[in-house]
Amino acid sequence: MNNSIAVQLYTLHAECEKDFYGTLERVAGLGFNGVELAGYWGKEAEDLKATLDRLGLKAVSSHVPLERMEENLEAELEYLKAINCNNIVCPYLVEDRRGDYSQLAKSLNEIGKRSQQEGISLSYHNHDFELEKGDSVSHLEQLFADTNSEYVKAELDVYWLTLAGEDPLEWMEKYTGRMPLIHLKDMTTDSDRTFAELGTGGVDIEGVLKKSKETQIQWYVVEQDKCNRSPFESIEISINYLKTTLPKIG
Repeated sequence: MNNSIAVQLYTLHAECEKDFYGTLERVAGLGFNGVELAGYWGKEAEDLKATLDRLGLKAVSSHVPLERMEENLEAELEYLKAINCNNIVCPYLVEDRRGDYSQLAKSLNEIGKRSQQEGISLSYHNHDFELEKGDSVSHLEQLFADTNSEYVKAELDVYWLTLAGEDPLEWMEKYTGRMPLIHLKDMTTDSDRTFAELGTGGVDIEGVLKKSKETQIQWYVVEQDKCNRSPFESIEISINYLKTTLPKIG
């Protein structure tokens, strides 16, 4: 089995709020190697690092709101260094920031350059609204064109690409070498087209896994924004799918 499977803890945000460290323990018990953080739940960095080490979990990356990175980047980088986390991710673009992607590119370049100086890589995580066309290409393509590939990486989300009518495999090909992380997320095949456990929906997850062998992806990140069952059950179904599927594709 591939040894680089993390879960995005936003999937378990309610559970983290109740018992963060207990949630991490259950995640480790399911066989995940890492976690992508979505907040620190008031934990001191040294304490969180000790807990992750005890559980055999790697802090793969951290989703940090753009506004926090712009206003308090140094503190964010210090925390990530203390927990040995090498990736910081811009997770979402609030609506009032979507009118000027050129300014966004400038901001991300500055954040990415400073982060790189501290040994931390910045990535941008997409939703579907960035796939809307600007003049001739999508906002997401323009954003990656306007940013330095050394400073700003792509954390492609295969669900949102699919929802927008895009082929995740084509995007993976286009940004080969620029994707340390990828969000694995499935979609129901009914009219709702909502979030689903891996292997149960219509996203070509197996194709994504095969393609990832060529694209220098370091970590698969399992995420399910909403679950119709217990989130722990959902992520267990998803990791069991990966445990079964990854060995088949080598």
